[in-house]
Amino acid sequence: MEIIKQVHAIRERVQALRCSGKTIGLVPTMGALHQGHLQLLKASAQENDITVCSIFVNPTQFNNPDDYKLYPRTLGEDTALLEQVSCNILFAPDPEEVYPQQHTLLQFSFGALEAVMEGAHRPGHFNGVATIVSKLFHLVQPHRAYFGQKDLQQVAIVRQLVQSLSFDVKLVCFPTVREEDGLAMSSRNKRLDAAQRRAAPHLYMALKKAEAQLQQRPVAAIKAGVAAYLGQVGGVELEYFEVADPATLQPVADVRGVREVALCLAAVVGPVRLIDNILVNLNG
Repeated sequence: MEIIKQVHAIRERVQALRCSGKTIGLVPTMGALHQGHLQLLKASAQENDITVCSIFVNPTQFNNPDDYKLYPRTLGEDTALLEQVSCNILFAPDPEEVYPQQHTLLQFSFGALEAVMEGAHRPGHFNGVATIVSKLFHLVQPHRAYFGQKDLQQVAIVRQLVQSLSFDVKLVCFPTVREEDGLAMSSRNKRLDAAQRRAAPHLYMALKKAEAQLQQRPVAAIKAGVAAYLGQVGGVELEYFEVADPATLQPVADVRGVREVALCLAAVVGPVRLIDNILVNLNG
């Protein structure tokens, strides 16, 4: 596996690969890799000649400086994992390499899509996501890029970015990978202590309880029930729970006549902010 840290080097390498007719898959990550990431990497290895994994803790998508500072950084362990899953190139640049002019950032607008959920609670977050994804798409020039459903709103933002800027890349989204107790795999899980780790699966339990009630109770009552359920779990503070349209992520107030919804939530467990979602087909 090649390890590349310079912007000019990754650009030159992938240009040579494309000129030789190779197809390239990109798995963009912030490191602290887990089985969810490995699922994406394995899929890329099956569908492309070359798989590139980027590891970069992107400062522009953090609206909380402490969250950026404490985000797990495990490059040595990550490198060892990547060598086991047929990753061809690891692109692991330093912040100064990606942002040589730190105060000159593009401004993106995603309209209603960024006005809800993560966009509403993390101002500037998706501008940072769009900036780094645009940079990676320009540098790596992938034929396919792989993302996980856990970051459902991020995938929707990237999809809109691809359409708006006419990137020649196919987005591939894979279902969320979970621990045996239902907790969505996340790099942030590494920061949970034992008690917090026991509490965290209640986020998924809350989603499943809401799913079971979707066609029996009004949406407002379901939302109140999720808040009440998680309010009884020590160390968990619900930030939001939404019943949303899976494509637009706009709130759905009544599920009658609706084919599919996304149940999405964010909560703080101890010091760690976690998100999760499930897609529900209402036609059986």
